[in-house]
Amino acid sequence: MQFKKPNFWDYKKPNFLAIILIPLTFITSAINYFKTFKKKSKFGKIKSICVGNIYIGGTGKTPLTLKLYEIISKLNISVVTAKKYYPNQKDERLLLEQNSSFISTQKRSYAIKQAINRNIHTIIFDDGLQESSFEYDLKCVCFKTENWIGNGMLIPSGPLRDKINSLKNFDIVFLNGHLETDNKIIKEIKNINSKIKIFKTEYVPKNLEIFDKNLKYMMFSGIGDPKSFRNILKINNLDIIEEIVFPDHYEYKEKDLIKLIERAKKLNAKLITTEKDYTKVSKEYSKYIDIFKIDLIIHNQDDLVKFLKKKLYEKN
Repeated sequence: MQFKKPNFWDYKKPNFLAIILIPLTFITSAINYFKTFKKKSKFGKIKSICVGNIYIGGTGKTPLTLKLYEIISKLNISVVTAKKYYPNQKDERLLLEQNSSFISTQKRSYAIKQAINRNIHTIIFDDGLQESSFEYDLKCVCFKTENWIGNGMLIPSGPLRDKINSLKNFDIVFLNGHLETDNKIIKEIKNINSKIKIFKTEYVPKNLEIFDKNLKYMMFSGIGDPKSFRNILKINNLDIIEEIVFPDHYEYKEKDLIKLIERAKKLNAKLITTEKDYTKVSKEYSKYIDIFKIDLIIHNQDDLVKFLKKKLYEKN
């Protein structure tokens, strides 16, 4: 099933629709509550990190997973990334597979067992904070400062998988973006968990030099937060004359790509998309589409490295 986030989830306050859906949020609350009673296993032979979210979709889990993989690899620690297999998340699996040593299995516990059998020191999971069967050594949660927690309500009234107070159970928060309200968000996080580490991140272009700023561009994407993609293109002075948004993890069919190419031709524009979307473009049509590559920058990365060293070298 293709998912497209409702606009009202990101309103500053709950609207009428969010309010009438409140009875259904009790299901989300009940699921989260009963998970707390489930006994969790801890795997002593390997260090485990989870990069997840409580705001559903578009918080940048996969780029952060790859950045942590890059950082830990440079520490001469054997490390793999892993992701539970979901049929509709081929794009994220391909990105992880192309840019890291990657394990994909039906169950996260199987990935851990595979990594242990390969004598891997650390495994990084892309998604899985809501996993109820075992305990991670390090739990990281991602947010976009622009969206933060949306209207602050649980699914389906809002975008939250869990209440904001669940931050007391996590080790690191990664905040992506720059807003005047960032300090307010940081204060709110610290009020919930004074010991939690907070690192700010931002996306920067990796291949801006290949784009001609005198040309017109038509962008398309099927990601959780298409607005952030549009913003980075405009901040870097690319002339975006039209935007086509597909649901998150959308699988592009041949007819979709033909329509996009024909529309761009009519507008006398070049097609531009994300690395994640490009993994789903068939080779036949890839020559008509430019990829806008980004890098994730972590502010105060040296402090993060020190913290990771301490955690990863601790004995279980």
